[in-house]
Amino acid sequence: MFETLMFIVDRLGQTLFAEQSWRYWSIPVLAALIGWITNWIAIQLTFLPLEFIGKPPLLGWQGIIPSKVEKMASIVVDQTIHKLGTLDEFFSKMEPDKIAHHVEQFIDSRLELYTDEVMQEEHAVLWANVPLIVKQRFYTRTRKQLPELTENLVKDIGKHIEELVDLKHMIVKQMSEDKALMNRVFYEVGHQEFQFVIRSGAAFGGLFGIIQMLIWCFYRQTWVLPFFGLLNGVATNWIALNIIFRPLRPIRIGRFELQGLFLKRQQDVSATFCRLVTQEVLTLQRIVEEMMHGPRQDRTKVLIKRHLKPIIEAASVRTIAQLTVGPSGYAQLKQTLEAKALEVSTAPFENKIFVQERAEVVAELFRVRMAELSPEEFQDLLRPAFQEDEWILITVGGVLGLLAGLAQVGLVF
Repeated sequence: MFETLMFIVDRLGQTLFAEQSWRYWSIPVLAALIGWITNWIAIQLTFLPLEFIGKPPLLGWQGIIPSKVEKMASIVVDQTIHKLGTLDEFFSKMEPDKIAHHVEQFIDSRLELYTDEVMQEEHAVLWANVPLIVKQRFYTRTRKQLPELTENLVKDIGKHIEELVDLKHMIVKQMSEDKALMNRVFYEVGHQEFQFVIRSGAAFGGLFGIIQMLIWCFYRQTWVLPFFGLLNGVATNWIALNIIFRPLRPIRIGRFELQGLFLKRQQDVSATFCRLVTQEVLTLQRIVEEMMHGPRQDRTKVLIKRHLKPIIEAASVRTIAQLTVGPSGYAQLKQTLEAKALEVSTAPFENKIFVQERAEVVAELFRVRMAELSPEEFQDLLRPAFQEDEWILITVGGVLGLLAGLAQVGLVF
C-alpha cells in the first residue's frame, strides 16, 4: 500500500513539475474556462435572440423564453398571480374612490373640449350659433352629475371586473407582443441565480479539470480528454441547476442549513417580482385597456352606456339637440356622444404618476402573499425558464466540452 502511494506521488511529481508540465496544468485551466463559457452561452440562449434567426423550424435558434412566451406567461398567471388573489381584490386595493375622483377631475377639465369635438364633427356651423348661455347651462348640469356618475360607474366596474377582464388573455397578449418584457421579468427575478450558473461553471469546471488532469497523468488514451470534456460540460450545468432549486425545503446539517439558492431568496424575489408585475404588467391602465379593447369589450361598453344614459337623456342635451340637429337628429347625437365617451375612456389612465401610485398599493399586497407561498409554489416562478428545455442547455455544455477536449488532444498533447 505504501509502495503504491509512493509510486503515485513520484509519478505525479515527475509529470506535474517537469519541464513540459504546463501542458498538464492547462487541463484544469481550460476546463474552468470552458465551464464558464458554456454556462454563459447557455444563459444567453435562454433569453436571446427575441425572434427566430435562421430557417425554421430546425435550422436556427430563438431564445427559450421568447420561443415559448405564451406558455411561460400562462404558467406565471396560473402558478403565481392567481395564487396571490383575485382581480376584484387587486382592483379594490387600487382604491376605487380615488379612481372615480381622478376620472371625474379629468373629464371635468376637458368637458368643453370634448363637447366641441362631438358637435363640430357634423354640426359645426349650428353649434357655433348656439347661444353661450345654453352651452354654459349644459356644462353646469353635466358637471353636477359627474361625481355621482363616475362613482357609480367605478363601483359597478369593481363588482363585475372579473366578467369584464380576461386576466390571462391580457397578460399573455402583452408578453407575446413584448418579448423583451417577458425576458426582463425572468431575468430580474432570477438575476443572482443566472450569475451563479455562469460562475459555477468555472468553479465546477476547474474541479473536474483537476480530476481529469490526474487521470491523464496515468492513463493517456486519446479518448480520455474528450470524454471528460463532455462530462465536464454536462455535469457543471446539471449541478448548477440543481443547486438553484434543490433541496426545496431547508435541510439542517449541524450548523449549516441547505436549501436551493432561489428558494432561500423568497423575500427578495417576491419584492422584485411584485414591483415588475404591478408597474408594467398588471397596471390600472392595462386593465382599463383590456376592458375597452379585449375579448369582453362589449360587456364593458354596455355597462358604460348604461351609466351615461342619465346625462345623455337629460333636458340640457335635448335642448342642444333641438337647437342644432332638430328632433330627428337626437338619436344620432346620442350615439355620437356615447362613441366619444367610449373613445376617451382610457385617457384618464395615461397619467403615469396616478397609475404608479395605484401600483404601489397593490405591490405590497402581492409581496406579502407571495412571500407566504410554499416552496413548491414559489419555485414555479422561475423553474419554467429552465425546466422544459434544460436538456438543451446541458447538451450545449456537453458538446462544447467535447470539442474542447478534442482541441486539447490535437493542439496541446
